[in-house]
Amino acid sequence: MSEEGNIRVFLLDDHEVVRRGVHDLLSAAEGVQIVGEAGNAAEAPDRIPATHPDVAVLDVRLPDGSGVEVCREVRSHAPTVACLMLTSFADDEALFDAVMAGAAGYVPKVIRGDDLIQAVREVAAGHSLLDPKATAKVMERLRGGGTRSESVQADDLGLSELTSPEQRVLDLIGEGLTNRQIGERLGERERTVKRHVTAILGKLATERHSVE
Repeated sequence: MSEEGNIRVFLLDDHEVVRRGVHDLLSAAEGVQIVGEAGNAAEAPDRIPATHPDVAVLDVRLPDGSGVEVCREVRSHAPTVACLMLTSFADDEALFDAVMAGAAGYVPKVIRGDDLIQAVREVAAGHSLLDPKATAKVMERLRGGGTRSESVQADDLGLSELTSPEQRVLDLIGEGLTNRQIGERLGERERTVKRHVTAILGKLATERHSVE
């Protein structure tokens, strides 16, 4: 936090109206300070660490990339930043993206203003908004477990298309490791891990995004 005790927040959303609305909402909250903004995935990984935020509120879907990848890259180099994913997905899909990102939680775009402020305060305090049991259940489904009646299915998401290296990376993501930590574990360069993450997201998320 800043010397004044404010929670420092960075915003990433390609929709200016949405970003401005979130900015005004959080700026008006006691003890919250907006320290930076970005409108695309390309500039965010450099700008976020440079502003030293406590919390980064990241839109999941961006025209030039994914908030998930931005979160993973930022947390590999600035692990103290708590990422809060802003999503329009259904619960299981939002949870999947938050797990993939290594985020502290997610909030739907239809969230009430007071609830968003509270979520920012919770993750800034080091709390996770992700239910460990629900997280474990989602990862189990992605590994091919669960029942056919469950809403997120490995086959439906294209898990069978993952290569062996991609599957290993997915498993380590499920353990909460950052890209850098995964690279160290597997003896791979971080850029190689990033390529695997991009490929995993491309294979698993196409159908979900097509119905957004």
